Amino acid sequence: MDPNTDIEPQQPPPDEEDQRGGKMVWAAIAGAVIFIILGVVFTGRFGGDPSISSSPLIGKPAPTDPIALMDGSGQISITDYAGDILVVNYWASWCLSCREEHPDLLQAAADYKDLGVTFIGVNYQDTYPNAIAFLDEMGWSDETIYVVDEGSTTAFQWGVLGIPETFFVNREGIIVGKVSGPSTYALLSRTLDQIILGESIGDIKTGEVENR
Repeated sequence: MDPNTDIEPQQPPPDEEDQRGGKMVWAAIAGAVIFIILGVVFTGRFGGDPSISSSPLIGKPAPTDPIALMDGSGQISITDYAGDILVVNYWASWCLSCREEHPDLLQAAADYKDLGVTFIGVNYQDTYPNAIAFLDEMGWSDETIYVVDEGSTTAFQWGVLGIPETFFVNREGIIVGKVSGPSTYALLSRTLDQIILGESIGDIKTGEVENR
């Protein structure tokens, strides 16, 4: 054989080449399917944040069970404020985000009082001395009704997943919105303006909620 003669590379038989190509296609499809399945599994296990799940109470009547006033003078129910728009805020002295939002809640409660808006501050999983110390430091609101959720009974009825959480109830007693995380004055004002106009708000997430 002439050493200068070019030797062409051997080509696999047509059937073998087709089989190899088919296997590669099926391997790619199988890999994609496995990737999608793993993505769904890991998202379900580790990506779900309960604080952003839609509240099942939105669009339904607000719970009306009585709750104890913080000053020990009796109990109230939201039915006592029929016809008002209600802002029901769950807070505690150990909640850092509650400290962040407190001045904004005070300002909004004062600004919207004459528009038929009532703020209810629900102290959650706290002690009475610590709650009082928090309000003494951060400020009391003459326009806010302070109550204590003894045994977390009310929080369970409202579906509270952590704090701060703020619920909005329209004049017909229907829960029309919820904020998970700290509220700002701009958010409270915008939300209340929408409710006054008869709009529903839905779920809003501004940050992580806290638990003890």
